[in-house]
Amino acid sequence: MGNQISHTQTVDEHDFVAKLDRPFHHIYLPFKRLFDLIFATLLMIPASIIILIFMILVKLETPGKCFYSQERVGLMGQSFKVTKLRSMYSDAEKKSGAMWAKKEDPRVTRVGHFMRKTRVDELPQLWSVIKGDMSLIGPRPERPMFTQQFSEDIDGFEQRLLVKPGLSGYAQVHGGYDDTPAQKLANDMYYIEHFGVLTDVGIFFETIRVVVTGDGAR
Repeated sequence: MGNQISHTQTVDEHDFVAKLDRPFHHIYLPFKRLFDLIFATLLMIPASIIILIFMILVKLETPGKCFYSQERVGLMGQSFKVTKLRSMYSDAEKKSGAMWAKKEDPRVTRVGHFMRKTRVDELPQLWSVIKGDMSLIGPRPERPMFTQQFSEDIDGFEQRLLVKPGLSGYAQVHGGYDDTPAQKLANDMYYIEHFGVLTDVGIFFETIRVVVTGDGAR
């Protein structure tokens, strides 16, 4: 785990159950972790083959590294590194700096568009799930600068940090890369308010559908 960023130090991990008034969630959390470990480990086998194929495609289309790593903000404001397959040109943010994803993003390669549509670029993060930085299901972890900005601009944004970030989630299968921070927050809050076994299982299978069909992902 990395260092905790200052703007999230007021987040109380016990606040999660207190806000929702559902104490059985404490019982579910260790089972959720076990679910993450088992399924992330099993998924790593077919995912490794898919990752290898797209490593070759990324390298053939544009020069540069196949992967990139970024700092993200996770549970209770703890920072950690995520690794993704590169979906943008290698120098995409050299001039513009960090930018919020948008529709028809010119920074994204052709292979990158397909990977984003099917969520293939996220597969290396299965390792983050195994390590415990992430869960299979939860809000997407944001970069520190965006977390800081949105926490200041949008009421309740920090409540996303009350649960572990996820490889997939309600916002990912019901929204897209170009959703506004407020739209993503609304979807994330729906997930937090309905946190539980049935919600996670439903999102898990919905994610499989999106990956196979590309439907619902932009």
